[in-house]
Amino acid sequence: MFIDEARIRIKAGDGGNGCMAFRREKFVPKGGPSGGDGGHGGDIIMSSSLSHNTLVHFRFNPEHKAQRGGHGLGSNCSGYAGESITLKVPVGTLLYDDDTGELIHDFTRPNESIVIARGGRGGRGNQHFATSTHQAPREHELGRAGEERNYRLELRLLADAGLVGYPNVGKSTLISRLSAAKPKIANYAFTTLEPNLGVVQVGEYPHTESFTVADLPGLIEGAHLGAGLGIQFLKHIERTSVIVHLVDVSDSSNRPDPVEDFKVITEELKSFDPALAAKPTILVAAKADVANPDKLKKLTAMAKRRKLKFFPISAVSGEGIEPLKYAIAELVELHRPIQMEPEPVEPARVKPAYPPPANSARGRSR
Repeated sequence: MFIDEARIRIKAGDGGNGCMAFRREKFVPKGGPSGGDGGHGGDIIMSSSLSHNTLVHFRFNPEHKAQRGGHGLGSNCSGYAGESITLKVPVGTLLYDDDTGELIHDFTRPNESIVIARGGRGGRGNQHFATSTHQAPREHELGRAGEERNYRLELRLLADAGLVGYPNVGKSTLISRLSAAKPKIANYAFTTLEPNLGVVQVGEYPHTESFTVADLPGLIEGAHLGAGLGIQFLKHIERTSVIVHLVDVSDSSNRPDPVEDFKVITEELKSFDPALAAKPTILVAAKADVANPDKLKKLTAMAKRRKLKFFPISAVSGEGIEPLKYAIAELVELHRPIQMEPEPVEPARVKPAYPPPANSARGRSR
C-alpha cells in the first residue's frame, strides 16, 4: 500500500520529580538533605531511512510517546532517564507543523536525524536548596512536561526523471523496459494507481551510471479540478530533473490529435505548478510500431518547432529504447542538482513550541 501523507501526534517524556529526603543513619547526626534529582524525559527523534518507501506505518499508528524520567530517590539517588524513541521515514519526506503549516525539515538524504520533541527536564531534589542559613530545606522541583506536538508528513519521491502522459499510453511498459521495476500492465485506463520507481543502468561495467525514473498515474483533461485521479501524485515529480512526456500515436488511441494531447497535459502540469512546465522535457511518441503516419508526422513537426528532444519508441518491440535511455541520462546529468555531503553533526533540535513552565513545589513529600 502506497501512502504518501500522514498525520502524527507525538509526546516526549515528562521529567521525573525531584525528591525531598533527609539522611537518617546511626552515628551520623544531622545528616542533612539527601533528595535526588528526577531523570530527564526521553526525546522523540525522526530519522530518514532507505529501508522505508511509504508512510503506511504512520497511517495506522499515528500516536507516539517517549518514556518519562524516573523520580528522584533518597541518598542522593537520581531517577533514571527516559528512553528516547526514533521514528523512521523514507528519504524525500517533508515534515510540517500541522498547527501552523510551517515546514520543519526536508529529509533529502539518508540517515538525517532531528529531534522533533524534547523530553522534559528532571526536577531538582531538596539537596540543591540547602544553604548555610537554610540547612533543612523542604523545597524540591517537579519535573517539566515533555513537548507535545502535531505533525504532518508528506512524501515526495526522489527521482531524476518522471514519466507523464494520458492513461494507457505505455508509461508502465516503458519503465519495465528501462529498469527492473515490475508495475501492473493492462489494456485499460488508470492501470497505475500509485507511482512506481525504477533504477536505470546506463553503460557497461565498470563504467556504469544510473538514474531513477518515476512512473506516475495518468492525467486527463481537468485533472487539476479532480477529474480522473486528479493531480495528487504530481508532487512526486516536483523534485525531478527531467520530464519524459509520452504521447500515443497509434490508431488504438481514441484521441485523434497527438499535439492537442501534449498541450492538454502540459496545461495540467502548469495548473499544478508553473515550474513543472519549465522543466527540461523529452517528448516520446509511444507505440511507434503501430503508429498512424499522420499522427507521427504531426507530432514530429511540433517537437521540431518547440525544439524538444523527440524519440519514437515501441516499448513492446524495444525500438528506440536504448537511444531514449541515453538521452534521459545525458539530460539528467546536465540538470541534476549537486548534492553536497553534509558534515557530521549532532541531531538538530526543533525549537520549543512554548516556553517551559516554572513549576517548583514547596513542602511536597515523596
